[in-house]
Amino acid sequence: MIFFSSPLFYFCVAQMENYTYNSLILQLEGLRITKTNKHPVFLFLLLTYVFILIANVGIVFLIWTERSLHQPMYLLFCNLSVNDVMGNSLLVPLLAYIHVPPSERFIHYYECVMQAFTSHMYGTNAHTVLMIMAFDRYVAICNPLQYATIMTGKMVIKLTVSAWGVAFVLVGILLGLTIRLNRCRTLIMNPYCDNPSLFKLSCDSVFINNVYGFTFTVVLLSSSIGSIILTYSKITAACLTNKSKSLNSKALKTCSTHLCLYLIMLLSGTIPIILHRFLQYTEYRKISAILFYIVPGSLNPIIYGLQSQEIHRCLSNILQLRKK
Repeated sequence: MIFFSSPLFYFCVAQMENYTYNSLILQLEGLRITKTNKHPVFLFLLLTYVFILIANVGIVFLIWTERSLHQPMYLLFCNLSVNDVMGNSLLVPLLAYIHVPPSERFIHYYECVMQAFTSHMYGTNAHTVLMIMAFDRYVAICNPLQYATIMTGKMVIKLTVSAWGVAFVLVGILLGLTIRLNRCRTLIMNPYCDNPSLFKLSCDSVFINNVYGFTFTVVLLSSSIGSIILTYSKITAACLTNKSKSLNSKALKTCSTHLCLYLIMLLSGTIPIILHRFLQYTEYRKISAILFYIVPGSLNPIIYGLQSQEIHRCLSNILQLRKK
């Protein structure tokens, strides 16, 4: 993100919001950070981002370079790691830059729109990618004999394109409805730009935006939760009818990992949505909105890496080769 280097100029521009419409300079409300805790906050954001970057890029590189990990389960997980890197690279360095030390925080409107688009892509992708990962686990456990014929390389590509394509279209419409609006305000009531904060700048009717936004959320959550419930119900039924201990053990490990990732993402994303409806909890909403990026991005590679014996084996082989 490119911020302008003359805060005084943009402060003067911001003061003219009552007299002009469609100002291209917006101001972020940000977090309430005091002088005493600005350095710990900056250090926390910096270290968190470095860890997220190293952990997710590292696991993608490991899967890409190790032939034994060229399996649909791991290849689909790479989408989640790429999404975590994309979302956190957009948000965390920006937060560290503009919030520490506390100052006037200005951003160009077009940069704000791109930031909102990417942030909603991150959240939507998290759902769609975990949905295709659930489909992979369903096929592997409920149809093990047909797994190789169903989950081919082409199928992995189709599922990946579908997950990202659906998210792109849904979010594109969401932001398209917002950028058509005229703006009569310049203050973003959030530490970063998102769609609700953008259309709240408008004095036009936002009825269509609210309807589509509500429909978007309901369709995404119902599809996501519904697919997880359906696939895991069938997986549970398959495990109960099959007396193979090895199959049940494999299902428990892989499915518990996937379900844990899903629950973390769902909980992290639901809390900010709920707090958006309660104005008295504004600061808590801001913090929870930031944690929606940080928590899954940090925990996803750890949980997936700890539960995968194949990843353990590859890492141990690499470490042993380095010792030699």
